Amino acid sequence: MQDPPTAAELVEAVREFLEKDVFPALEGRAQFHTRVAMNVLAIVQRELEQSQRADAEEHARLVGLLSRDADSEASLLDLNAELAARIRDGSLDAPREELVDHLRETLRDKLAIANPKYMSD
Repeated sequence: MQDPPTAAELVEAVREFLEKDVFPALEGRAQFHTRVAMNVLAIVQRELEQSQRADAEEHARLVGLLSRDADSEASLLDLNAELAARIRDGSLDAPREELVDHLRETLRDKLAIANPKYMSD
């Protein structure tokens, strides 16, 4: 573990510097690219803060859906590939409602990182 500031805090500091000090002083193309950079830094910050929890929860849901051993060390990528294959070939035993709940939760977590504004009701 690194001492403070954390990676997320460093990213936030750079994003805030761009937003408060650099962005207002620019115009046109440079301002547009600075806005893009600020958005990228916001995504990176959210990923640093949220992805470990989101990945662990998705992994746990997939282990349940696929009736795997709770201590499964299969990667998230492998579990998702297996889920897709079982959906395609019709061999998934999990109830449809459980599958839909998993997909909704996974999508919510991904949108919360990519752009939380997409989640507004």
